Amino acid sequence: MESYDIVVIGGGAAGFFAAIHAANASANSVVILEKTNKVLTKVAVSGGGRCNVTHDCNYPSQLVENYPRGGKKLRKSFELFDAKSTQNWFENREIQLKTESDGRVFPVSDNSKTIVDALWHAAEENGVKVHYKREVAKITMIEDGGFRLELSSGDQILAAKVIVTTGGFNKIGGYQWLKDLGLKIAKPVPSLFTFNVPDSEMKDLMGLSVSQGGVQIPGTKWKSEGPVLITHWGFSAPAVIKLSAWAAIYLNEINYKFPILINWAGAGEPFVREEISGMRQKHPLKVVVSNPMFGLPARLWEKLCAMAEISANLKFADLPAKKANKLMENLVRCGFNVSGKTTFKEEFVTCGGVELDAVNLLTFESKKVPGLYLAGEVLNVDGITGGFNFQHAWTSGYLAGKNAGESLH
Repeated sequence: MESYDIVVIGGGAAGFFAAIHAANASANSVVILEKTNKVLTKVAVSGGGRCNVTHDCNYPSQLVENYPRGGKKLRKSFELFDAKSTQNWFENREIQLKTESDGRVFPVSDNSKTIVDALWHAAEENGVKVHYKREVAKITMIEDGGFRLELSSGDQILAAKVIVTTGGFNKIGGYQWLKDLGLKIAKPVPSLFTFNVPDSEMKDLMGLSVSQGGVQIPGTKWKSEGPVLITHWGFSAPAVIKLSAWAAIYLNEINYKFPILINWAGAGEPFVREEISGMRQKHPLKVVVSNPMFGLPARLWEKLCAMAEISANLKFADLPAKKANKLMENLVRCGFNVSGKTTFKEEFVTCGGVELDAVNLLTFESKKVPGLYLAGEVLNVDGITGGFNFQHAWTSGYLAGKNAGESLH
């Protein structure tokens, strides 16, 4: 029977980071068990293949504000390994990073392979082994210490310590073997997705976007600001993606059927009304449809005018108050009915998982099962888009690996 100091279950970002730091903390034998034939798949596809490594936050207090679930509880964890720690780790491995205007951090190469290679090299340098197609079906505590892992193949492995980094939804009965160990699980549901609007009047404008818009769910507290993109299936971009994260549990409960209001102007009603009134006074002879306002793409402006029944040759001087009000309404509260969701690229994120109250957040060791550590998305933590989910993976992976390795001695 195989035996290791530390077995890491799952070959994603948190799994690799945990294994590297467990081995670095003097664990003699560390192995990553990956159930598929690929590792670091999310790292490879993140940020459109560029890998959004983290977000440039100077303080943990800034970081925690970007997690719909788990953020506040992670403050002390982030004090031990924050966004700057992540950047320093990669830069110390001669990976050049850059910070974009919105705070997202990428490798200068704009190629996720740079990050994947860095993790692989660090794992190899520390003697970490990676085994593919090895799916864990059950974990059992051994009376005299350690764990017995039963694989779906029937093989068994002994481990002094186990670090679980299986991500969100997994295909071996969900979180059942963690439940069997007595861990409390918050129901896993999707987070970070786009909105499907099958009957959208905007479909023919797919590809158009506004850089500063807003999306809200009327009758609720849920709203978000930022870029809004029109797609062939509905709407996407950060304003939508962030809203999907904050409202993930609510949207799951209502089966992803709900109304939304989009603010295309990126401004409040009083300002929009004043600007339209100003155009009527200052440029009365200009044709409404031919003179886009608020920095909107011409075709989007034309669509909003058409929805307000403004004819092609109507001048601002002749714009009836009723149609001006309708145009204003379309600009700040344009209504659509969402019916379904679509995964945002391949960056699927799960809301839910092992409750944080069950874990020591300074070490990421289970309070109920000594020697069992958890890191990454298997925990009930999820961040908005922008590098925050990776930052949680690096932080929890680092602390779980380091403390699991040190605990052997």
